[in-house]
Amino acid sequence: MDRMIRCITSDGAIMAAAVDTTNIVAIAQELHHTSGVATAALGRLLSGASLMGAMLKKEQAALTMKINGGGPLGSVVAIGDSHGNVRGYVEHPEVELPLKPNGKLDVGGGVGRDGLLMVVRDLGEGEPYVGQVRIVTGEIAEDITAYYAISEQIPTVCALGVLVDKEEHRAMLSGGLLIQVLPGADSATIDKLEENIRSLEPVTTMLAKGMTMEEICQKALFGFEMEILDEYQVKYVCTCSRDKVVQAFSTLKREDIVSLADETGYAEASCQYCGKKYRFSVEELEEIAKQASEKK
Repeated sequence: MDRMIRCITSDGAIMAAAVDTTNIVAIAQELHHTSGVATAALGRLLSGASLMGAMLKKEQAALTMKINGGGPLGSVVAIGDSHGNVRGYVEHPEVELPLKPNGKLDVGGGVGRDGLLMVVRDLGEGEPYVGQVRIVTGEIAEDITAYYAISEQIPTVCALGVLVDKEEHRAMLSGGLLIQVLPGADSATIDKLEENIRSLEPVTTMLAKGMTMEEICQKALFGFEMEILDEYQVKYVCTCSRDKVVQAFSTLKREDIVSLADETGYAEASCQYCGKKYRFSVEELEEIAKQASEKK
């Protein structure tokens, strides 16, 4: 089971959160049949959404992240809840690209750099908050850092990583680290944190060494007293249901609902997050259309 912890320094100056999303990304790869570069892009965004979703204070709150920089992967989308559970998809999961000269997967090339990172916070009350920033690198972690700096004016460091087997393109390790400087931090605190960040290894390197989430946060906050705020078991969770499909159908005109059936007499809806299929007969569609008309 994947796990996240959130920590704060005893003086309340710095918050850090670390998450292991290895199982989540393996499930996402199996569901969406993603290539190596698509797995890395989706895995990074899922880790980011898990970390950011867990910062929401409302029980039923949700956070949606979408990045599209005009690259061959198209849109990459991830949704996180207030417990760090996530789901997501990539528009073109089959896309593969040559490795970069340093041997790394070219996530930035797959995502592209001409577009936006959009973050939607839905607290379940009133209109959702929507923030967006221009993409900086398309590597996702740097784009999340820019989002916090520009849209929320919070000094943030985000590190995300997905280790993919170069021969089989199978996801092996995945995780993320998010560090934020809180109001009241003095210059000495910031200098010490910057020194720590310069010495940090990549997230997947730390995971490969068997480091726990606590140890990763302790390394990021070396020299500070650290307190654990909370911890979560995090999972890939899809919230689709037959009722939600019916609700979506009900927004259509009566004649459009009935016309959804194909020549076999059935309509089929597939969830883009988990691939589950929902099948409706002509009779069921007519009943949905009837009930929708009565409510209008």
